Amino acid sequence: MNIEQIIKERKGTIVDVRSVGEYKNGHVEGSINIPLQDIPQKIQEIKNLKSPLVLCCASGNRSGQAHQYLEQQGIMCVNGGSWFDVEFFQSQNV
Repeated sequence: MNIEQIIKERKGTIVDVRSVGEYKNGHVEGSINIPLQDIPQKIQEIKNLKSPLVLCCASGNRSGQAHQYLEQQGIMCVNGGSWFDVEFFQSQNV
């Protein structure tokens, strides 16, 4: 799955797994915030999101953890890495 293509074609949902405070200080337009530690409790909500999910955080570490967990739950997702990278891909397709 090509992250750039998913973002360009708006095929899925961008999920930022940083803390609420980090998200409030800046995030990808149109993304939703589900902090990494909240993912297990919000699995039903996550399953209802338009997939594939593009997961992002500050560096790609937390989104990598979320990716691993969500894939084990059968949710189609990709690790988008840093939210800055995801934002860059999105800005290229405006």
